[in-house]
Amino acid sequence: MKDINFEQLEVGFDVPAVPGMDAADIQTPCLVLDLDALERNIKKMGDYAKDHGMRHRAHGKMHKSVDVLKLQQDLGAAVGVCCQKVSEAEVFARGGIKDVMVSNQVTDPAKIDRLAKMPKLGCRVLVCVDDPENVKALSEAAVKHGTQIEALVEIDCGAGRCGVSTTQDVVNIAKLIDSAEGLKFAGIQAYQGAMQHMDLYTDRKEKLDVAIAQVADAVQGLKSNGLDCDIVGGGGTGSYYFESGSGVYNELQCGSYAFMDADYGRILDEDGQRIDQGEWENALFILTTVMSHAKADKAIVDAGLKAQSVDSGLPFVYGRDDVEYLKCSDEHGVVADPNGALKVNDKLRLVPGHCDPTCNVHDWYVGVRGDKVETVWPVSARGKAY
Repeated sequence: MKDINFEQLEVGFDVPAVPGMDAADIQTPCLVLDLDALERNIKKMGDYAKDHGMRHRAHGKMHKSVDVLKLQQDLGAAVGVCCQKVSEAEVFARGGIKDVMVSNQVTDPAKIDRLAKMPKLGCRVLVCVDDPENVKALSEAAVKHGTQIEALVEIDCGAGRCGVSTTQDVVNIAKLIDSAEGLKFAGIQAYQGAMQHMDLYTDRKEKLDVAIAQVADAVQGLKSNGLDCDIVGGGGTGSYYFESGSGVYNELQCGSYAFMDADYGRILDEDGQRIDQGEWENALFILTTVMSHAKADKAIVDAGLKAQSVDSGLPFVYGRDDVEYLKCSDEHGVVADPNGALKVNDKLRLVPGHCDPTCNVHDWYVGVRGDKVETVWPVSARGKAY
């Protein structure tokens, strides 16, 4: 954990809690991590990757926390981190992570310059490319700073966002990277993001079968041109078992498995079971307090829009079926309480609809084990969107 002098921080103003205090006294709304569940999730993914001969590069954009990433390395043998923005990646590099990938395009000159300086922090730096002109700009920056940037060609394998679509395009860009001063060709980035949240296992598999065939063709095309891939990366919480069984991918990039949110939790595994009811545990919660119960059938809690993202739906109340989170405004959440089970100052754990943007609106994680606060971690890369 980053050195923090909690004696100088005031609970309820600077931080929601401090290590050693009772969990009942945590100030809300805030993010709470069930450390036991988190550690089990991390170890499970690490064991899976090892058993299937895969590397796991944990996706840091989900938690934006150097401390969580270090736990993923220590317990889950994660080889490094992948990020989406240069500033986010730089937080992890400055935090001591030695293998940092920007699994996205970096084209702005100022951002390229920052990226090219990152190896001076003592880490391996990788970035994705889908434009030949970008190769030239990256090369010039690396030469300027006397560093090396490793570049992967990104394939659009179904997400419909960044990436090239043909094997010939992959080969052409890879050749440019391989011959460019200051750059090293590192492989292929092929993350199929569009299917991660499809409910049915068979629907997800159908999309991944197409992607795997596309990636396999690209790998063969590269080999035919004397280019080997150190990394063939992709794989998310909704698909990692397909990539790991493909015989093509060698690196997974899962993120949400560690925390688990409501949107991911509802997708079904091969046996038709929700993945948050067997495959992964809920480890991340928005802790919230009942602040009003003036209406007999409704409790009003202090976690509204400013405490969470609802782009993927509302949160659900963890561990209870007698109350339901119905709607929210800026500072309030409305919880249906038809039986009057709740009272003012009761606390509830909410499982957010989408963990990534929810984490990005908080400054701290409160790590709880049992009924005690064990640790408090900063959301290290919060707001690092450039």
